[in-house]
Amino acid sequence: MNAILPPGLGPAPVPLIPESAPFSAAQRAWLNGFLAGLYGGAAAAANASPAPPPPPAEEFPWHDPSLDLDERLKLAEGQALPRRLMAAMAQLDCGQCGYVCQSYGEALASGAETSTALCVPGAKATQKALKGLLAEAPAAAPKPAAMPPAAKVGREIRFVAAHRLTGPGSAKDVRHVVLDLADSGLAYEPGDSLSIAAENDPALVEAVLAVLGATEDAALREELARRRDIARPLDRTLDLLAGAARHPPHAGALRALADGEDGAEPGDADLLDLLTAFPSSRPPIADLVTSLPLLKPRLYSIASSPIACPGRVELCVGVVRAERRGRLRDGVASCHLAFRADPSVPLSASVQTSHFRLPSDPATPVLMIGPGTGIAPFRAFLQHREAMGAKGRSWLFFGDQRAATDFLFAEEIGAWQAKGTLSRLSLAWSRDGRDKVYVQHRMAEAAADLWRWLQDGAHLYVCGDASRMAKDVDAALRGIAMSEGGMSADQARDWIVALARQGRYQRDVY
Repeated sequence: MNAILPPGLGPAPVPLIPESAPFSAAQRAWLNGFLAGLYGGAAAAANASPAPPPPPAEEFPWHDPSLDLDERLKLAEGQALPRRLMAAMAQLDCGQCGYVCQSYGEALASGAETSTALCVPGAKATQKALKGLLAEAPAAAPKPAAMPPAAKVGREIRFVAAHRLTGPGSAKDVRHVVLDLADSGLAYEPGDSLSIAAENDPALVEAVLAVLGATEDAALREELARRRDIARPLDRTLDLLAGAARHPPHAGALRALADGEDGAEPGDADLLDLLTAFPSSRPPIADLVTSLPLLKPRLYSIASSPIACPGRVELCVGVVRAERRGRLRDGVASCHLAFRADPSVPLSASVQTSHFRLPSDPATPVLMIGPGTGIAPFRAFLQHREAMGAKGRSWLFFGDQRAATDFLFAEEIGAWQAKGTLSRLSLAWSRDGRDKVYVQHRMAEAAADLWRWLQDGAHLYVCGDASRMAKDVDAALRGIAMSEGGMSADQARDWIVALARQGRYQRDVY
């Protein structure tokens, strides 16, 4: 095979498959992408032998958040129950359930876990699928299963500020949160996440105590404020309430909620909603508290570089606050950081190490797709590359509703463009024109250039919403492989899988 050096590459040539080689255009494109991942920007000798392949690992073809639930379940047909249960999860390994997707499925299959409502991103669809799979499975004796990973012990950090990033008139409230790491011993790298333990909204706690007639119970107040998640009751809480309901219609409605039935009301209920809607249900308070899930820390992608921001960590936090059933519902951690955090009161936090990593060679091209608060890790990447003096090409796709109010970190991004730290910027605003424009549309418009970057060995990163944006980006990437690489739909999917296995297609989605 003769190495052909494409224009614009550095001193380390990237071998390419010649046009005359006995391969189809799709096969040649796949092989060129694979070789670019091995050689792109690397100072390796042309005759270097590839590393030995890793030992075979169990394949999980359904472990892809861009796939629909029905597709995932079909891919897992014929597998053992733990794997079929795993396929019903949202496939994000986000940790909100206290497991990852694989170990949650194993725990349900063995009986070590009984709640089917822990997968927050999967919501009712996942809950119903899990209940159906468990109902169809033959009874089996309990066996050891993977248990939730032990929670990291939090370190004390200090709140500094939460500046609003979105402008007046924006439909969103996004905050630039600054936290002091002094004396905490915490260290992080760009791409990592910060886990923050926050208390429940004090007003919500007091309202729950009032409905229970327990406003004088200091121990219960502490339990509900700091240890129990009163915003997300589990199906076991609903079952307990249903069993205690003295009014049959209340019991029926609670069982419908526990089963995740479509249209069951009140939907998306917190503990106060349930106690208010079903006054005939008052189980013993001790049993009620025990049925509630533990209050888990919330994870945020870090938006800073430890080199550019020594001694502190910065976040980009979308404030979750909505009016439902006549009262405001606050996101536990986002509203704590935005409205209630006090510099004099330490926060408990830990760093979650991520797979989301910049290429080891700073000359490797980088493609970043992060609309909305998905910009967070890419701000960290760009800060880090500027501080390191990285010369490799970088291309950012960013979007939101309106340029005038929702262009997060606009001044910094403009400065990085002016300095050359950011080579190219593609912006998408969904409410500024007649047509809604999103990042996947900008990808399609730049398909030829995107394809060339990927053939040059670029690493592609996606951060943000899993249910819509990440799927649309994945579909756009498949379309580019088909239009620019001459691939069939199946070949495009295989090519994307290969990119991911090479570490050149990474997603931090939620």
